[in-house]
Amino acid sequence: MRLSKDFFYTIKENISDEDSISGKLLVKSGMIKKISNGIYAKMPIGEKVIKNIENIVRKHMNQAGANELSMPALLPMDVFEKTGRKDAFGPSMFKLCDRYNREYALGPTHEELFALASMSKVKSYRDLPFTTYQIGPKYRDEVRPRLGLIRTREFTMKDAYSFDKDYEGLDISYKKMFDAYHKIFTELGINYTVVKADTGAMGGLLSEEFHAVTAIGEDTLVLCDSCDYSSNLEISKNIPAEKDNVEEKELELVETPNRHTIEEVCEYLDLNVKQTVKAMLMNIDDNLVVLFIRGDRELNETKVLKLLGANEIGFANDELIATSNAVPGYTGPIGLNAKIVIDAEVLNMKNFCCGANKEGYHYVNANVKDFNYDITGDIVNVKEGDTCPNCGGKLIFKKGIEIGNTFKLGTKYSESLGLNYLGDDNKNHPVVMGSYGIGIERILSAIVEQNNDEKGIIWPINVAPYKIAIVVINPKEEQQYKAGEKLYNTFNKLGIDTLIDDRTERAGVKFNDIDLIGIPIRITIGKKINENIVEIKLRKEKETKECKIENVVEEIKKIIIY
Repeated sequence: MRLSKDFFYTIKENISDEDSISGKLLVKSGMIKKISNGIYAKMPIGEKVIKNIENIVRKHMNQAGANELSMPALLPMDVFEKTGRKDAFGPSMFKLCDRYNREYALGPTHEELFALASMSKVKSYRDLPFTTYQIGPKYRDEVRPRLGLIRTREFTMKDAYSFDKDYEGLDISYKKMFDAYHKIFTELGINYTVVKADTGAMGGLLSEEFHAVTAIGEDTLVLCDSCDYSSNLEISKNIPAEKDNVEEKELELVETPNRHTIEEVCEYLDLNVKQTVKAMLMNIDDNLVVLFIRGDRELNETKVLKLLGANEIGFANDELIATSNAVPGYTGPIGLNAKIVIDAEVLNMKNFCCGANKEGYHYVNANVKDFNYDITGDIVNVKEGDTCPNCGGKLIFKKGIEIGNTFKLGTKYSESLGLNYLGDDNKNHPVVMGSYGIGIERILSAIVEQNNDEKGIIWPINVAPYKIAIVVINPKEEQQYKAGEKLYNTFNKLGIDTLIDDRTERAGVKFNDIDLIGIPIRITIGKKINENIVEIKLRKEKETKECKIENVVEEIKKIIIY
């Protein structure tokens, strides 16, 4: 790449409309360009990084025995109807109709398509097992795209699918992919961890997520300070404290004028927030459900949906609340004529404070015997310092960017779509499937989040768009220009991706741009070329060293282990 002639730019101004370090640096370095909210173009240098990441992913997929193919992005809606995922994806799926009014979707994922394609091969148990994969676009109508390439509406995914005759075979196929993921993320130099997660709209028996550990990230990773427990916050089990060993007191109605929030009630009645139970008035699949949790806890919507077997959850509006005698700010379980779900932790509480379903009033000394409820279960988020469900240690939190996931799908899709094989018992059996995804742009973002400084990006050498940048200080000076050209051609002939900065810019501008875009090795050709001397500097180091030009190629080969 010649910076004087090829498509190259950087942005000097601060990037104000990005909310992550990676988003700011990728836009500022000219690697990506924001087209719309959650939609980005990959510019030439950014595209090279993407391709380098894809090639590492592809290498390990192939080594694990997976076969690459390519699926369409435009998918007929009826395949999602057969598996029930049209409703499960809901408004997050981009939908459109053709000229004959047939409904399609822009593929949010491809389990159904891979299952249908495999029918062309699978007839007998002898046709199993196998694994196929693709690297291609996915589309999801995110409510709030954010964090640059971490949460977008169009993104690139490597999705692989395994097909086995039984669950023992699935275990083997799953381990192959799981091990391949460890190799991929290790080669990419990412600091990552693996956590158990909710299967969500994918369904199935098991979900594990690979997370890049960063200061930002949409996921909270729950770890233990004493054992190897790891989980996503959305499924981390809350271990309730043991039942209060106190005598139950007599229920008492107390006036709490203009005290609507837990904080206001606690201050007014001089209560510890852990002595209170708060109501969450929710719209769950268009029905009012009132959830009761301890006053200091946060509701876990994923757990609620799983407990109730529901699809959608949100706050109830006034119209829905009016179908009950609930009074917002004063809602409690005693005498409430609505569906009631109690968090398991509340069952161990005694003499707690809760709403009285009467404006300006609460109950104190309430106990579970004072009301009826429909369902109980774990419906809250754990907090740092809570008890580890494995060993009794203390839970700690870290932030993470989900960069990969693995699912044991079982027979969910094969049964829905009729993907069967004839067994050695002469009977038809559903194929057992696994699903394995990697977010390519998320890897890009995670690497930048973990590798940057005040000057810009610091690419690991195996994913950098170019391994070497040759900076010619004064391209109008013939000796500098010829030396730069010779090195540029030599390295490229050796298969080492190299760019040359032959622009007529000031040296400081050139150095700043090369640092910003994160090229691992910089070779500077300046006035000392008259003495056959150039400078070599590594991006991740501060020192610059001089080198005889005739020794440069050998020095560089040592650095990049050519």
